[in-house]
Amino acid sequence: MEFKNPYFFALLALLIPYIIWYVLRNKKSQPALRMPQTAKYRYVPRTWRTHLMPLPFVLRILLFTLVVCILARPQSKHSWNDTDVEGIDIMLAVDFSTSMLAQDFKPNRVEALKEIAQDFISKRPNDNIGLTFFAGEAYTQCPLTTDHAVLMNLYAGADSYMAYNNKSIADGTAIGDGIMNALLRLRESQAKSKVVILLTDGVNNSGNISPLTAAEIAKQQKVRIYTIGIGRNGMAPYPLDSGGTIMLPVEIDEQTMTKISEETGGRYFRAQKNAELEAIYDEIDHMERTKFSVRQYSKRNELYEPFALAALITLLLEILLRVVVLRRLP
Repeated sequence: MEFKNPYFFALLALLIPYIIWYVLRNKKSQPALRMPQTAKYRYVPRTWRTHLMPLPFVLRILLFTLVVCILARPQSKHSWNDTDVEGIDIMLAVDFSTSMLAQDFKPNRVEALKEIAQDFISKRPNDNIGLTFFAGEAYTQCPLTTDHAVLMNLYAGADSYMAYNNKSIADGTAIGDGIMNALLRLRESQAKSKVVILLTDGVNNSGNISPLTAAEIAKQQKVRIYTIGIGRNGMAPYPLDSGGTIMLPVEIDEQTMTKISEETGGRYFRAQKNAELEAIYDEIDHMERTKFSVRQYSKRNELYEPFALAALITLLLEILLRVVVLRRLP
């Protein structure tokens, strides 16, 4: 703890003349009663009220000191903490193509995956995690970071209709480009375990690089790719511009997804509902972890509340003693 305005402590010097005044005043103003003989009063014990007589004076000094401490603004310190934690580097490569608006996941695949991915992120506080979006093209929504609050905000703020009518990115399914974008973010990683989790519901039909070529590059970089096919078997409801839905077949290139995972030492999963994604979490938790340094910043907080509470209690106690317990008659 430190004080923002320590110069207020100079006010404590005012206590010195106050203490001198109090001592001199008590010496001059002691009540006296003339008695013919005082011997029989010599050993009369002092009452508890007599012992409490100096207490209001002490409480006033304490109250003044607490007020000065409040004026000096006690605060916690700014600090940078360097710590070593264990974790892995993970890039989430998420399909945002129009087909991800299918409503076999509620309310649709994109929005359901937001909750699933955020739950996954919250369970891995020590991992560097980044986020790649892809449809007909790929881009990085968030680079690798341990600031998962920022990561989840960026994910939650993504528009599920960003590829609808080429609103933000070109529509399509560029799986290879999605993998390559994630690999570029992992290129400088020093972690022993590097992972890409690819989530898609379709077949590669766009982009500049094939999924298997991207998988070969991932293998060279020692990056494991976990692929997840999103969508139930058979038909799934898709929204229409005019309202309502239309049933369309679900087509996932599971053969290519499996090859990508096997080539890189990962695993392919088929998710038809949210609960089936939990198997990925168990698989990644058994992977090798590596230590990396994290620098955390703690901001300054005001700490006047305990001093204010102590000052209030001191004031009330002093008033109670002076008015009730040690009340003097004129």
